[in-house]
Amino acid sequence: MRTVDIRVPATSANLGPGFDALGLALSLHDEVEATLTGERGVHVTVEGEGTGEVDLGERHLVVKAMRAAFDRIGVPQPEGIRLRCRNRIPHARGLGSSAAAVCAGILAARALAESELTDDDVLALATEMEGHPDNVAPCLAGGLTVAWSDHTGAPHMVKLAPDQRIRPVVVIPSTRLSTEAARGLLPKDVPHKDASFNAGRAALLIAALTQRPERGLLLAATEDRLHQHYRAPAMRESASLVERLRAVGVPAVVSGAGPTVLAFSTSDTQDLIAPEVGNDWHIQLMDVDPVGANVQFPETR
Repeated sequence: MRTVDIRVPATSANLGPGFDALGLALSLHDEVEATLTGERGVHVTVEGEGTGEVDLGERHLVVKAMRAAFDRIGVPQPEGIRLRCRNRIPHARGLGSSAAAVCAGILAARALAESELTDDDVLALATEMEGHPDNVAPCLAGGLTVAWSDHTGAPHMVKLAPDQRIRPVVVIPSTRLSTEAARGLLPKDVPHKDASFNAGRAALLIAALTQRPERGLLLAATEDRLHQHYRAPAMRESASLVERLRAVGVPAVVSGAGPTVLAFSTSDTQDLIAPEVGNDWHIQLMDVDPVGANVQFPETR
């Protein structure tokens, strides 16, 4: 038997104007202990988020990612897999729980197979399973990432370091929303002026997050016209909270596909957030995870 421990962060994608491109790694983590055993079959235990809900066999997302990675590496599928999952990332809330599971599975398989699968290969397979790279990029690399696909469809990313004064605040509702449902509300085409608007705001956001995290600059930089208002009917409370926070000067956006709300807390906005949030929400102050996914063998800890 051989065991590997994987630690993967929650992520927030889009960050307002950076639709399907920008992502941020957060200091909230899932932990997976993956073991190849001599016993046939898959055995999964789950603690925390997803307990009693997720599949505990072959359909578990970490297992599916491990299987896909073994196939991509070109090694025989193991006879037995045992997983122990300690989940802290809320499911279906726009915080990258599926990306975390996919990345954990691929990285576990790479480590256990002692494969030379490159980081680019890992990003490519994770993107293939997720459908887009905006969450898997920061999950793998940490920090602030810009992700894109080239003319062949291959994903790429650049990692940036946010200014240390940036403190993300996530405001998590009890309700859930699937990414597929949220994407189904988006139009096939958008006005040219809205695309141009978002291009400018996304560029400004990079400057604000990495060099000038000023309240006024962040507020302008997080404006969006491509996706949030189209998705608002599916998460009216989240859309309303974003509007209320922005009205008092807090740079707030929908995290990923929602319904979690992400706010950028600076020294002059910290006291403005809580009064706008009701009792049905969970507020959590985060740090930016600068490292991303971490892989360790227990004997080397």
